[in-house]
Formats: sequence, C-alpha cells, structure tokens
Amino acid sequence: MNQAIIMIIYIVAIVVMMYFLAIRPQRKQQKEQEMLLESMAVGDAVLTTSGFYGTIVSIFEDDVIVEFGGNKNCRITVQKKAIAQVEKTDNSEN
Repeated sequence: MNQAIIMIIYIVAIVVMMYFLAIRPQRKQQKEQEMLLESMAVGDAVLTTSGFYGTIVSIFEDDVIVEFGGNKNCRITVQKKAIAQVEKTDNSEN
C-alpha cells in the first residue's frame, strides 16, 4: 500500500513537471503570436514563415495582402498565421 502511494506521487509530480516545462511555455508563445497578429496594421513590414520580407497592403479576417520588394505589382495574399515577425513603421495606421 505504501509503494502505491509513492508511485502515485511520482506520477503526479511528472505530470506537473511536464505542464510547467512543455505546455505552459507553448501557450505563452501562442498568446504572444496572437497578440502580434492582432497588432498588425497596413504599412507594417513583415517577415513570413517562408523567409520573405514585405509590406502589408491590406488586412482581412484571416488573410493579409503583402507587397514584396519594390515592385508594386508583386502582391500576394498570405494567411495571417504565416506571418512570423511584424516591424511597426512610423506611417502605419493604428
């Protein structure tokens, strides 16, 4: 009986450690990414997950139109979740 209680304590301790080492940091990172995506505005410089740098031209519910390079004709619709970094510019709308 005593060994069973010790085994249960070990299992509970392992589950608590996994929560604090794996699940909690991942949730924090997801929350930061969501805040980043919500703070995007037209004119912000972005980096996509595929490594392309561009400027936001238009924002929709789940997608954004990003202009790549200096060519005004190179505009691509990208999902919001494909944005890795956002750099605010002085002329961005709030």
